[in-house]
Amino acid sequence: MPNDAFQPARLGPIQLRNRIIKAATFEGRTPDALVTDELIEFHRAVAAGGAGLTTVAYCAVAPEGRTDRHQIWMRPEAVPGLRRLTDAVHAEGGAVSAQLGHAGPVANAASNRAPALAPSRQFSPISLRLTQAATVDDIQRIITAHARAARLAVEAGFDAVELHFGHNYLISSFLSPALNKRSDEYGGTLRQRAELARRTADAVRQEVGGEIAVLAKFNMDDGVRGGFGGAESLTVARWLAQDGTLDALELTVGSSLRNPMYLFRGDVPLREFADSFPQPQRAGIRLAGRRFLRSYPYHETYLLDEASRFRAELALPLVLLGGIASRAAVDTAMAHGFEFVAMARALLHDPGLVNRMRADAASESLCTHCNRCMPTIYRGTRCVLTTPENTRGPGPERSGPST
Repeated sequence: MPNDAFQPARLGPIQLRNRIIKAATFEGRTPDALVTDELIEFHRAVAAGGAGLTTVAYCAVAPEGRTDRHQIWMRPEAVPGLRRLTDAVHAEGGAVSAQLGHAGPVANAASNRAPALAPSRQFSPISLRLTQAATVDDIQRIITAHARAARLAVEAGFDAVELHFGHNYLISSFLSPALNKRSDEYGGTLRQRAELARRTADAVRQEVGGEIAVLAKFNMDDGVRGGFGGAESLTVARWLAQDGTLDALELTVGSSLRNPMYLFRGDVPLREFADSFPQPQRAGIRLAGRRFLRSYPYHETYLLDEASRFRAELALPLVLLGGIASRAAVDTAMAHGFEFVAMARALLHDPGLVNRMRADAASESLCTHCNRCMPTIYRGTRCVLTTPENTRGPGPERSGPST
């Protein structure tokens, strides 16, 4: 019998009221790299709307690991605000996860005022400068930083952490043969390219034990020529499952560095992206933006076929992402054996959608997949169809979509 998405479910050591997760999408509500009342309200509304688990994005494990310097990075000063946020979500009956990661080559060096780290030295289209190849000491520091950040998440009252192994952020970039040209223990063979992911997951599990759930957002396919995907991604997923360090994988695709629309699908809001930047970036985006923001058609459950390869091979619980915007799509995911589903744009449009789905099996999101929410990410991420413009944020600094 398929799972009932609207009944309570176990995720590792925690119990969720249902199987629906608010996926991590950068909220744009942390101008001082700390929690604000606006960020708390964003997640409180999702919890009040019925989601089982909402995910705070993005909580960097080190200051240079942010895609923009206004993002939260996990440090003791952040804990009181994060505790207020988790308390607010718990008061609405929901659970809450912190997405932990290091942006690596997706980090904006110009904004962070620190070099962007990558497996190998390369040009970054994000900050328009060369990245810095991570040393072995850098790598060990970042592994330790993930464990330290997970401990802070426990102290702040989070029920789970989600490790960012996708979208060509640092750990994902180490997996990619197109980005990782190293010849040491962290490069070369697939097993060596997977070392950073496996050691990070192990360090986090060693730190938190069974206190909270540990998930990873994992790329099935970078959507980049010569990148990570296919049989390699399935092999690494098997290794992670065998390691026993994770409670679930959330399956994703795409590269925030080179091909972000491979994840998002739907319309490409090129004009809105350009207009959110000052000159000369605005002119550059209008002229060359189509090379970066490619067009892919949207349809419901658009990652189902690819994710089903993983479902057939893994016993580890899996989260289906991509085109989950109706009760019918949720039921399809359950019928195909996925333990959880993750929603992003649909809940941005209507945070109360889960409650509506529970009450009416015919319910579906009115999100049009116009993706005009994407250019709002540094001024308070919002659905432009439902929410008046919020201009409190600091604005973008040559940074692309953060997912």
